Amino acid sequence: MARLFGTDGVRGVANTELTCELAYRLGQAAVTFMGKAIVVGKDTRLSGDMLEAAMVAGITSAGGTALLAGIIPTPAVALLVRELNAAGGAVISASHNPPEYNGIKLFDAQGFKLPDEVEDRIERFVKAGGLEGVIALTNSEDLGEGVPEAAMPSGPELGVAVEVEEACEMYIEHAVSSIRSQGIDFTGMTIALDTGHGASSLTSPAALRRLGAEVIVINDDFDGNDINVNCGSTHLGPLRELMEETGADVGIAHDGDADRVMLMTPEGEEIDGDVVEAVCALDMKERGLLSGNTAVSTVMCNLGFVHAMRDHGIDVVQTKVGDRYVLEEMRAKGYAIGGEQSGHMILLEHNSTGDGLMTAVQFLAAIKRTGKTVSEAVKVMTRFPQTLINVRVADKHTVSEKPAVKEAVAAAEAALGEDGRVLLRPSGTEPVVRVMVEALKKEDADTHAKAIAAVVEQAGAE
Repeated sequence: MARLFGTDGVRGVANTELTCELAYRLGQAAVTFMGKAIVVGKDTRLSGDMLEAAMVAGITSAGGTALLAGIIPTPAVALLVRELNAAGGAVISASHNPPEYNGIKLFDAQGFKLPDEVEDRIERFVKAGGLEGVIALTNSEDLGEGVPEAAMPSGPELGVAVEVEEACEMYIEHAVSSIRSQGIDFTGMTIALDTGHGASSLTSPAALRRLGAEVIVINDDFDGNDINVNCGSTHLGPLRELMEETGADVGIAHDGDADRVMLMTPEGEEIDGDVVEAVCALDMKERGLLSGNTAVSTVMCNLGFVHAMRDHGIDVVQTKVGDRYVLEEMRAKGYAIGGEQSGHMILLEHNSTGDGLMTAVQFLAAIKRTGKTVSEAVKVMTRFPQTLINVRVADKHTVSEKPAVKEAVAAAEAALGEDGRVLLRPSGTEPVVRVMVEALKKEDADTHAKAIAAVVEQAGAE
C-alpha cells in the first residue's frame, strides 16, 4: 500500500481508492489516537453519505462519539472542534477535486491539521487492519513506535452518533461577529458569489447577507455530482459572467469545501491569494495586529507580493508549497497571517486552518477601512508576469544539481537582478521539474524560462 496521507489528508476516487473499509479504519484511528468525541462533517459529494456512514461506524466501534455536523465547510469543523470541546474532527471532502474523488482530513483538539508523526502512527494502525488487526497481531509482529495496545469495545462501551444542532449557524455567526466587532458591515455592497455546488452554499450567502450585503449567488444547489464542475474558485468563468451581468462591487468564489477563496474586481480581474494577503497584511499592520511584522507565504508566491510587502516595511517568510507548511511556520514563530496564491489564507486570530468565508469578510472589511473601491485597493500589489514550464525528467530530485542546470539558472538570475527570480521545484506527484521564472516583462520571463527548461530537459535525459 502506498503512503496513505498526502499533503492534505487521505484522498482518492471514492469506493475504489478511498473505500468504506479505509474510512472505517480511519474512524477507529481518530478515536484511538485523538480521543472519544470526534466532529464529523462532509461536503456535497454523492459519496459523502457512504463514507460518513463507514467512518461513523469506525468511531462508534472504537467506543467514540461521532458528532455529526452534516454538510458544512472544512473550516467550520475546525471551529466546531473547539466550540464543542471535542477531541478532534474529521472532514469528508476532496476540496477542489472533481466529484468522483473524496478525501478525509483530520483535525486535533485545537482544530489544527495533524503533524506528520501522528499521521505516520495512524497510517501504521490502518495498515495493520485497524482495531481488529492490531488485536490480532502477536507480540513478535512490530507495529512500530506509537501504536497503542487495543481492545474491542462491546456492550455499553460502544459509542453513539449525535447530530450537532445549528452546526452551520455557529460557523456563520462566528464569521459575522468577527466583522461586527470591528464596527463594520457591508451595507450598500453588492456581492456576486459562486459557491461551486459545494458546502459553502449553506453558509457564505447567509453570512454575507447578515452583514448587510446584497448577494447574488450562483451554483448554490447540488446533486452530489456537480461539485467543482466548471465553477467555483478553480473555474472563474461563471463568476466573471455574473459580474458582467450584475455590475457587482466584488466577486467571491469558493472551492467545494470552502477552505479557500478567490475574488474578482468589477472589471473581471482575478484577485488571488497573494493579493488578498497583501491587502489584509497591510490592514493588520495599520491596526497593530501584524505580529512579528511578518506575513508568511510559500516559495510560489508572486514576486510582486514580496516587493509590495517590502515597500511597506513588512517582512515575508516563504515556506515549502502547502498550507500545512505555512501554518507550521506561523505557529512556530507566532505569526498571525499566512497564505498561498491558490486562495488558502490562515488568519490565526479567527481560525486554525484555511477559511474561505473568514478570508473574504476580513478582506472586504480591510477594503472598507481604506475608503477605496475593490479595484483601487488591490493596486497595492503589482503582479509580476510569471512563466511556468513543466519538464519531464528521469530523476526530478537530482537534475537541478547538475552543473549545466546551475549555470543556466545563475545566468538568468544575473540578467534579472532584483526585478525577477527563478525557481526550480520537483513535482510532488509526477516525474516533472517545474521551471518558474518571474520578471518585470512577460517576454523576459518567457525567454529565460524556455532557456532553462531546454537545459533541464537535456540534463534530465542524461
